[in-house]
Amino acid sequence: MAFDMEAVVPVEIDEPSYRTETFAPKANEEALALSLDLIKEHRAQANLRNEAYKQRVSRYYDSRVRSRSFRIGDWVMRKVSLATKDSREGTLGPSWERPYEIIGIQRSGTYRLRDSNGKTLGHPWNVEHLKYYFK
Repeated sequence: MAFDMEAVVPVEIDEPSYRTETFAPKANEEALALSLDLIKEHRAQANLRNEAYKQRVSRYYDSRVRSRSFRIGDWVMRKVSLATKDSREGTLGPSWERPYEIIGIQRSGTYRLRDSNGKTLGHPWNVEHLKYYFK
């Protein structure tokens, strides 16, 4: 494995060049051995730079995210999905469905809902599809 080496075409071997004239095999072997000895350090430095980059990206993303959370008893509106959208209303139909009460928290950001008639929805809903309902 050669680093920083120039490829020499067989026709050019007969023609002397600075590179072929000053080539020192022993010095080259020593430089390659040194490079192989330092490869672990270079890899460790690259990993540190990679982790620092990931942390900067994460910090930037987290600074722009607006967190939302609800408590049990809060009333929320649910975003209309393609499955629940009325095809007769077209693009001018409502974007949010009637108010629902939060009756349980599955895990952070996932909520169980109940409508105003007391009917519990079948599956939990993510906070991304909910917004606070002001009474």
